[in-house]
Amino acid sequence: MDDQGEREYRTAELAEAAGITVRTLRFYRERKLLPPPRREGRIAWYDHHHLARLRTITALLERGHTLGGITELMNAFEEGQDVGSLLGVTPTEETPVRLSPEELADAFAGEVTTENFAEALKLGYLATDGDEIVHISRRLLDVSVALIREGVPLAAVLEAGSRVRVHAEALASLFLDTMATHAPGADLDRLRPLAKSVVEAELSLAMDRHLAALREPGAKPDGGA
Repeated sequence: MDDQGEREYRTAELAEAAGITVRTLRFYRERKLLPPPRREGRIAWYDHHHLARLRTITALLERGHTLGGITELMNAFEEGQDVGSLLGVTPTEETPVRLSPEELADAFAGEVTTENFAEALKLGYLATDGDEIVHISRRLLDVSVALIREGVPLAAVLEAGSRVRVHAEALASLFLDTMATHAPGADLDRLRPLAKSVVEAELSLAMDRHLAALREPGAKPDGGA
């Protein structure tokens, strides 16, 4: 660990490092926005985790979050699953992304509520790792941000993700069952791109049908009259 990570701060030193007053620091402690310090007699010692938390609180306040909302978010953060259990697997093709809480708030433009954060944890999109948040997939993160910028609420994005998850699980099971039945000795990792190609092609064709239906009122999504 570097020197900054090993350093400990007394109350006044921590407040100065965080750019707040001692009174504000004590107020945050009373609101349980900070974990308890290490005590040595009458002296309270804080570490870099406390400093990171204070900087996060300041950043979230600047982004329009209330102290009550921040408290709820911090509680959800503390209760979140550790990154080691994220989805129960290590992604083989997806790139995880590390974010600070304030970076997460910036990415989702004020949509990071306690309910949305809890739902993202439940889906396994997010997990916690010390003072950081880990999103399991760069691609899913980028798509979520793009949809929010188009005006889709994060709650709706997460609901859609939950529904897609059900179909994705069924498609993966269908492909693996087919291979187990007809090609039991096949290298499934090698054939994995075939499953993705089928799904992408079918989704593309389905989008064509649905877009045609939207552009021609009265036409059915499957192209029928």
